[in-house]
Amino acid sequence: MAMLELQGLRKRFGEKEVLRGLHLTVPEHSIFGFVGQNGAGKTTTMKIILGLLRADEGEVLVNGERVLYGCADTNRFVGYLPDVPSFYSFMTAAEYLRFCGETAGMTRAEITGRTEELLSLVGLASEKSRIKGFSRGMKQRLGIAQALLNRPRLLICDEPTSALDPVGRKEILELLMAVKEQTTVLFSTHILSDVERICTDVAFLHDGVIGMQGSLSQIKSRYRREEYSLELADDAAMLAVKKAFPLARQEGENRLLICQEDHDAARVLRFVADGRLPLSRWEKREPTLESVFMEVMGK
Repeated sequence: MAMLELQGLRKRFGEKEVLRGLHLTVPEHSIFGFVGQNGAGKTTTMKIILGLLRADEGEVLVNGERVLYGCADTNRFVGYLPDVPSFYSFMTAAEYLRFCGETAGMTRAEITGRTEELLSLVGLASEKSRIKGFSRGMKQRLGIAQALLNRPRLLICDEPTSALDPVGRKEILELLMAVKEQTTVLFSTHILSDVERICTDVAFLHDGVIGMQGSLSQIKSRYRREEYSLELADDAAMLAVKKAFPLARQEGENRLLICQEDHDAARVLRFVADGRLPLSRWEKREPTLESVFMEVMGK
């Protein structure tokens, strides 16, 4: 079942058309990586999903119900973590979640139980200090707890790791993996290593449309090419190989990338062996999400 469907979304700001007929399907209980460069339209798309921004054309369905601009009905299915969450800094984490629960109309018993459960999940159960003293990573973790308070069917996270240090990023990614069984996660980012680490599915947003979408394994398989990394021990050997195989791409000081479509790998190895060139390393290269992304973007 699709938890989220976007059909033909268009959005223009003045002369700039940000979304140009965007189609997207997010499967239930997936961690879906919504990937695009900064300014590609990811946040605009999320605001339309939340009913905070009117699309010029198209339709959004959340859990099978149509999203209407200015109407919050479908947001009962949604939890949202913005890229820079804001809090009442004079509150503690527990006080803030209680306030959010009361605002959402939850019962006192629900608020108490859910607050304890979520603060434990995000590692803030023993934190008694005011939010004003929290690090950026702690605020992101509290933001996830707040977004999960009403047990949403869809959790939307807008660039949740972009400003965090490696430890903070690791904590947030592990949290998103932990909640996969409870909810579907739409994870907007431009950090491809984060997508490779936790996402089950991915879509590339480019020039206002989806350039490609599918499961991570399917996308990598679709772009799988036979490529080999060749590392030589000195400059002279590298120059000799480059002259003989001009389509080889230099990746480092003495390292070349050989694509089977351009040059037969067996011929390259015979050339190295016949010339007694000092070979340091030869390995088959597996496709990375970065290489797929760059190809989809046409770079």
